[in-house]
Formats: sequence, C-alpha cells, structure tokens
Amino acid sequence: MKLPLGCHAVDTSTGRPGIVMGHEGPYVQLRPYGGGREWDVRPEAVRRATPAERLSAATDHADARSRGEVS
Repeated sequence: MKLPLGCHAVDTSTGRPGIVMGHEGPYVQLRPYGGGREWDVRPEAVRRATPAERLSAATDHADARSRGEVS
C-alpha cells in the first residue's frame, strides 16, 4: 500500500514517526514531525501512524519547542 503524501507514518525499523514527503525510487521519504532532515525507508518498513502515535509526536515536538530545542 502506497501511503499518500502528508500522511503520518512510522518507520518500523526504528520506531521513529514522520510525515510522508515523497516516494523516490524504491523508498518512502519521511520527515520528522515539525520539520527537519528527511530519511529514506523501505516501503515494507513503513506503516500509517495510529492516532496515539500522532498525538505523542505532536506532544514531543511541543515539549522540545518549549525547551528551546527546536523552533
């Protein structure tokens, strides 16, 4: 299943959440929630994020922003 652009997803090889930014060659490109450098993931190692995972990623980003770690 090809995830649509903008979809919240999880890299199952690392557990890292991200947003689908593209499909290049055999890879899905994910970007961290809140921005940052994209990384490539094999399609079989990507799944759609659950609502709880989306909320957790948003909370983690908001916490990091409040600590001044990200803008």
